[in-house]
Amino acid sequence: MQSTANYLWMMSDLLGQGATANVYRGRHKKTGDLYAVKVFNNLSFLRPLDVQMREFEVLKKLNHKNIVKLFAVEEESNTRHKVLVMEYCPCGSLYTVLEEPTNAYGLPEDEFLIVLQDVVAGMNHLREYGIVHRDIKPGNIMRVIGEDGRSVYKLTDFGAARELEDDEQFVSLYGTEEYLHPDMYERAVLRKDHQKKYGATVDLWSIGVTFYHAAIGSLPFRPFEGPRRNKEVMYKIITEKPSGAISGHQKSENGKIEWSSEMPISCSLSKGLQSLLTPVLANILEADQEKCWGFDQFFAETSDILHRIVVYVFSLQQATLHHIYIHAYNTANLFQELLFRRTNITPSHQDFLYEGRHLVFDPIQQAQTFPKTSRENPIMLLSRDPVNTVGLLFEDPSPPKVQPRYDLDLDASYAKTFAGDVGYLWKTSDSLLLYQELVRKGVRGLIELIRDEYSEKAHKKTEVIHMCNYCSQTLERTEQLCEVLMQGNLLSAECEEIRDTRKKVMRLSGSLGSMEQTLQDISSMFLPGGSLTDTWTQQVGTHPEDRNVERIKVLLDAISSIYQQFKKDKAERRLPYNEEQIHKFDKQKLVLQATKARALFTDECAMKYRLFISKSEEWMKKFHHVRKHLLSLTGQFSSMEQEVTLLMQRVYQLLELLPQKMVPMTSGGIKPQAYLSPNTLVEMTLGAALCTALPWKPLFLPLQKRHLVAKNEFAFSFRPTRKDQQVDGQYANVSC
Repeated sequence: MQSTANYLWMMSDLLGQGATANVYRGRHKKTGDLYAVKVFNNLSFLRPLDVQMREFEVLKKLNHKNIVKLFAVEEESNTRHKVLVMEYCPCGSLYTVLEEPTNAYGLPEDEFLIVLQDVVAGMNHLREYGIVHRDIKPGNIMRVIGEDGRSVYKLTDFGAARELEDDEQFVSLYGTEEYLHPDMYERAVLRKDHQKKYGATVDLWSIGVTFYHAAIGSLPFRPFEGPRRNKEVMYKIITEKPSGAISGHQKSENGKIEWSSEMPISCSLSKGLQSLLTPVLANILEADQEKCWGFDQFFAETSDILHRIVVYVFSLQQATLHHIYIHAYNTANLFQELLFRRTNITPSHQDFLYEGRHLVFDPIQQAQTFPKTSRENPIMLLSRDPVNTVGLLFEDPSPPKVQPRYDLDLDASYAKTFAGDVGYLWKTSDSLLLYQELVRKGVRGLIELIRDEYSEKAHKKTEVIHMCNYCSQTLERTEQLCEVLMQGNLLSAECEEIRDTRKKVMRLSGSLGSMEQTLQDISSMFLPGGSLTDTWTQQVGTHPEDRNVERIKVLLDAISSIYQQFKKDKAERRLPYNEEQIHKFDKQKLVLQATKARALFTDECAMKYRLFISKSEEWMKKFHHVRKHLLSLTGQFSSMEQEVTLLMQRVYQLLELLPQKMVPMTSGGIKPQAYLSPNTLVEMTLGAALCTALPWKPLFLPLQKRHLVAKNEFAFSFRPTRKDQQVDGQYANVSC
């Protein structure tokens, strides 16, 4: 046990080890609170005194939630060497997080954004004091759990830090080689002498490598057999990187370097976040310091990402979930444009559903007023045009070839690979299930939508039929009146026009018959067993009650446990006989459990998901076809309604004209023919005389504003042209 005046620690309680110091978990003597105690070794005292004191001076200036706090500088009781008493971070470092099997292919998006936010905030605080860290890497970013249960990341290890103005440079070498700027790598790793000096932007390169590592789970620049074993190729990769590329891999010995400006399919980050992040990485992973962004632009671009809100949108036909990053003040117009970039569905053809109801955006509506969304409850996007189904893109990692020989180093490597791959399969199986549940939810919403549209069309059809019937009845009576008038040679052209109008109405009525059949065909699709029911969603694919995701997680936990044991075995270097036998048994279990997990994923999750997506694509095509018919009917009904309305208006014009021609007949000049009953003639004559003698004008009410007098009866009224004109002291109101 070692101690200072106020703190004590056990030498066996090691938290971390570096070139010049070790960090132990210590306690305050009076309170028992935990602290991290940094104890410097003899090598550190070989450095110049100003270099030794630099870390103390730097930490004294800094006070930020994203920087590990310095509490005290004390002397070790025996050696009188100075020790740093710092904030204790019980959750380890970002490197520890990335070593977890579930993060072998990168952090989840929510966690990555926390890393991005905290590292940027910590670096911004350093820049305010003109401090360059010079050793940014996941191992120097500590993690604690905040009061709200979320992770908080903090920069630590300022042994290489120093104050540096923006235009000032340095020549000393610090850092970890995988994260070193190419100019520093050349001199520090390859031992090549040059006269280059380094500025504060070398931190940006290290940040870029760290962010890529956090997003993907592996380093961006990887020669065959790794950077530590192939340093010359590593230098070639980082110095010859094309502009815009964010990674370069050599997959075989002496093979070509494969560059990429995008993140791999296995990345957990959404395409929406990737599209914002990759330009940042491309511009800070720039070997030429003249081309590399400065800190001001880096902070501006990352701040822009962090100040956006996320709107979750599930494209139903494409079966794809999108994360749309947008500022709260941006409008729906921009939101739809961003959706177009992700889905290739033009804004004019985008329809939206939210919680089973139509969602209509005002073009100038701000994003902050959008409904609250999540991965489980997104806005549903529906295209008015047919689109191809995409689904969730994923890769199935190929299993490593396990050597049967007993080798502690190799076995630990196998275990790590198995744990990472099964962790990826577990997260992917969870996403596959989520996508299927979202499709099921969307299909139920679409069925309700199309039923509502069907009801609307059926109602419109009924209204048009009533209009045609009413128009036909009116024309029939008017035609009878015309025939009477023709006997007195009072009109001929009007009768011909009425006959033509009646033919048009009969033609429209005939068209309604075929439209009625189309509606009945659509209605049958909703019946049990119909092509637009949602029974298929339960018959194919996987379901939450299958618990495949949970089954893979159980296997993952078992594999992870073996991996942790193998890491301990590797550290021992040699095992006693009994423990060696246990190790061999565990290796067999490792392979067996990994095989089970892969079979469960392949045969259950992936295969059934692909079948589900195929069935979904087929159903969506039928749905689009039916909806297209309904939209076509909408246009036809509207056209018919307008045509009937125009015909009725002409009929009323004729009704105003005919009474004027009946005046001679009502004066005794013409007698009715035999085929007209006296009652009919009286009705028509009185009606026509009323229209002519009194200053009343027929008023045709539009269909949607018409009042029903009784079932299947329609009302129209005559209104006075002057307020003082009355009949027997009362205003007239004639209905039929």
